[in-house]
Amino acid sequence: MDKLIISNMEFSSRLFLGTGKFSSNELMYKAIESSGTELVTVALKRVETSNEHDELVSIIRSENVSIMPNTSGTHNAEEAIFAARLAREAFGVNIVKLEIHPDPKYLLPDSFETLKATEILAKDNFIVMPYIQADPILCKYLEDAGAAAVMPLGAPIGSNKGLKTKELLSIIIEQSSVPVVIDAGIGAPSHAAEAMEMGADAVLVNTAIASSENPVVMASAFARAVEAGRKAYLAGLPAIVNYAVASSPIDSFLK
Repeated sequence: MDKLIISNMEFSSRLFLGTGKFSSNELMYKAIESSGTELVTVALKRVETSNEHDELVSIIRSENVSIMPNTSGTHNAEEAIFAARLAREAFGVNIVKLEIHPDPKYLLPDSFETLKATEILAKDNFIVMPYIQADPILCKYLEDAGAAAVMPLGAPIGSNKGLKTKELLSIIIEQSSVPVVIDAGIGAPSHAAEAMEMGADAVLVNTAIASSENPVVMASAFARAVEAGRKAYLAGLPAIVNYAVASSPIDSFLK
């Protein structure tokens, strides 16, 4: 599989994992191992930052995967910037998933506050990966502000509805000069494969794996779906047409 480059980081796996909602840290560990992921996101609020041997962090690092702290739970740019800087001190990493969603019901990201925070964090040498609405114009602004990648949603967080923003995601993928990671709403391996077939650079999955009946097997299924979707995209999918096209000539048979 071809490598994914985000800033100065290189990944063989294009499946990123969230770590919330697992019933135990042991199950999370096994799912991470089964997925083959090389990047997991962790909410700062779930970590005991004063304890360098925090169990959650220790489990993740034992798998030799990179940690991407996220600013989930912040309501504005100021809070998110503070959380990102705290995470850099706690984890010793400068990559951050910028997540600002003041709306408690739908958890939709605040575009204005996200752009503002991206500009400041990028100047502070963060590798910023903002979670955003599927807004092509916003994505270009974020690129200009220094975002290392953009993470548009497929559907609201945890909804498992799939790529409800597909038409807008297609525009973002077409126009983007930084990696596009589809985040939120992916509820089945088929959704992940579809995103990769469209040309997305990666997907981030949490609920669909952690809340499944067998997260370890589901993580493996997602890994294979992402790989299959990427290979299909690179191979070049045939055009969709509105009429039948015979798979072999039939003229001579009819004469």
